[in-house]
Amino acid sequence: MAFWADRTRQEIEDRFTAKISDKKPIIIRDEKTASGRMLVSAMRGALIHGVISELLSEKKIHNTFLWEINDTDAFRKVPKGLDEERYKEYLGMPLYRLPSPEEGAKNFPEYFAQEFIEVMGYLGFTPTYYRTSDAYRSGKFNEVIKIALEKASVIRGIYKKISGSIKDKDWLPLMVICEKCGKIGTTKTTSFDGEKVRYTCAKDTVTWADGCSHEGEVSPFDGNATLPFKVEWAAKFKVLEVDVEGGGKDLSTKGGARDVSNHISRDVFGYEPPYDIPYEFFLVEGKKMSTSKGNAPSAHEILDVLPPHIYRLVYLGKNYKQQIEFNIKGDTIPMLFDTYDRLADKYFGGVDDDDTRLFKFIHLPKMEIREKFLPRFSQIAFLVQMPHLNVEDEVRALKGEALTEDDQRVLEERMFYASAWLTTHAGEEYKFELKEEVPEGAKEFSDRQKRALAKVLVYIQSQDRLDGQEFHTKLHEIRKEEGIEAKDFFSALYVSFLGKESGPKAGWFLSVLDKNFLEERLGEVSK
Repeated sequence: MAFWADRTRQEIEDRFTAKISDKKPIIIRDEKTASGRMLVSAMRGALIHGVISELLSEKKIHNTFLWEINDTDAFRKVPKGLDEERYKEYLGMPLYRLPSPEEGAKNFPEYFAQEFIEVMGYLGFTPTYYRTSDAYRSGKFNEVIKIALEKASVIRGIYKKISGSIKDKDWLPLMVICEKCGKIGTTKTTSFDGEKVRYTCAKDTVTWADGCSHEGEVSPFDGNATLPFKVEWAAKFKVLEVDVEGGGKDLSTKGGARDVSNHISRDVFGYEPPYDIPYEFFLVEGKKMSTSKGNAPSAHEILDVLPPHIYRLVYLGKNYKQQIEFNIKGDTIPMLFDTYDRLADKYFGGVDDDDTRLFKFIHLPKMEIREKFLPRFSQIAFLVQMPHLNVEDEVRALKGEALTEDDQRVLEERMFYASAWLTTHAGEEYKFELKEEVPEGAKEFSDRQKRALAKVLVYIQSQDRLDGQEFHTKLHEIRKEEGIEAKDFFSALYVSFLGKESGPKAGWFLSVLDKNFLEERLGEVSK
């Protein structure tokens, strides 16, 4: 089985053999409505499309990766964190007519687009960016707007047949920008004479914005109006000659948005729909990410806690048909680093399989890959919280020899990202503080727990130097000898030093503490 992205690239290559032979570029397209900060979940589509472009380029197949910053959608809701009083007057207007939340961007969507562009660059992708408003204003959509209006009855039939959506007989697939109030979400187009459309800006068109009751006539071309989502999606296939464009699984279900758009593309615009990549959801604790629920970090926030190659691993490590569970407060970040280390072991061990192909591909195209000592991220996250320890000395001891310059760079990188994660996102179970006094919880230890801790003390006193792995093995032996449950035994150890019932790998954790401190504390808690 080949790496999933290679399989996808091969399917695309097979489908467009003639176009590739003619040296015509494969057009890959994706988009995001710039109505707020892009969530880390929304980057999945961006990376899937970006990686397909990289793979085609790797095979010397000419391609163009287009990314649309959609700035013409109607403004429906003030994003969390913004001044609601300032922005509620813009509800119903095209996004590009809104002012930027801060200075430095020409308008509202550009402010959020800048963050996305920065993330894409960080991950090694440089698509050709364009704005929906520019495409409409330049006249690129004039022809498809005219076709859509003239074939409105066909589109209504497609909606009914494919999705079960019933449109009024006078419904036309167009949203005009009201000449009086500037809103687009509140207008209804009622007729088209070949040159102009009549429209009404009604107060009750939608529940989230009020129209001004203006009625008028205007040309639907050159940026005065936009097509509704499903019609517009099909129109973009045609206008931009798109060959490859995926979307979330929810859009690609039978009767869903993509199904409707595909039929409109074929039956109205005469264009064969692009190769689809229906990718699965990003989940947090089994639920879809949501800004309103506060469980969704933005894509830009992740720049602070993951280097580019680990960030890419988030999206490339699983087939697009598999869900991704991402919990930034939980074990996702440590596990990503552990996965990277496992892949590195196989890669530098000479293994040739999907994992080693993935390992090579998560690195940016121009990044040099060299073998280095990789201390576990979870260990580094513990060490940076222990002010009495010299992290470099501890990692040198773990390696068993001096650190190379490459090793040193890896250590500094992991220290940086571990500190950032602990400061901004990590859950309390990953934050450790060595207690100077015996924690209150130690007073509740059972006799069996105290006997086990006393045996740990005897072992420590018998050793000149503690080796983390040997110590961990000995802890398990002591636990079995005393017939104590693992949870009761290890929680007693963690409570004794950290005041909480969980912590890093116990043998390693205790081995890096001062021996005199260990003996003194265990002597107190085992009385």
